[in-house]
Amino acid sequence: MRAAVITFPGSNCDRDMADAIAKISGRAPLRLWHGDAELPDGLDFIALPGGFSYGDYLRSGAMAAKSPIMRGVIAAAGKGVPVLGVCNGFQVLTEAGLLPGALMRNAGQTFICRTVPLRVESSQSLFTSRYQAGQVIQVPVAHHDGNFFADEATLDRLEGEGRVAFRYAEPTNGSQRDIAGVLNDAGNVLGMMPHPERAIEADHGGTDGRALFESVFATLSVG
Repeated sequence: MRAAVITFPGSNCDRDMADAIAKISGRAPLRLWHGDAELPDGLDFIALPGGFSYGDYLRSGAMAAKSPIMRGVIAAAGKGVPVLGVCNGFQVLTEAGLLPGALMRNAGQTFICRTVPLRVESSQSLFTSRYQAGQVIQVPVAHHDGNFFADEATLDRLEGEGRVAFRYAEPTNGSQRDIAGVLNDAGNVLGMMPHPERAIEADHGGTDGRALFESVFATLSVG
């Protein structure tokens, strides 16, 4: 399996993501720079990490979504390559049009950094197959603009198509319908505000994030 983690100016979770992928898959991912014009051939998994790309100027993720490498990410996603965007990576995916909705300022207007309970809404996606539907897991969040927003028609479509992957099990940041993570219509792109890469080792506070990566890597190894 060939995985890649993309670093933007201002990324600060790229090493965490790379370490998680290496520890769980057994193979270190490629580390790619946002200015690279093309993706390497043969990638099986792409991760967009958290941070504050371009200092969150304009809107969180708006400038990173225009980085040269995103053309390759969009093309790869269109071919079915799994793409995971966490926190700022989720913001980039919405700004790039790979996921619906937008991430707005938290309802309390403050930065939130703590572990929160998430409910797994479905175990039918390639990102959640190692979880049980309805399972509540503990995963850290660290964001200022994590309030998921979409119009009612979009929200109804996400719900009806089973594309809400994770939901906050308690009110956290004002996200509509407590949505914490959503899938694209093909199911191969996931954006989520909580950080599963920070929940893979007991010494770091918990291991509930491991199953997300194990789900993807198990699917890729079978394929």
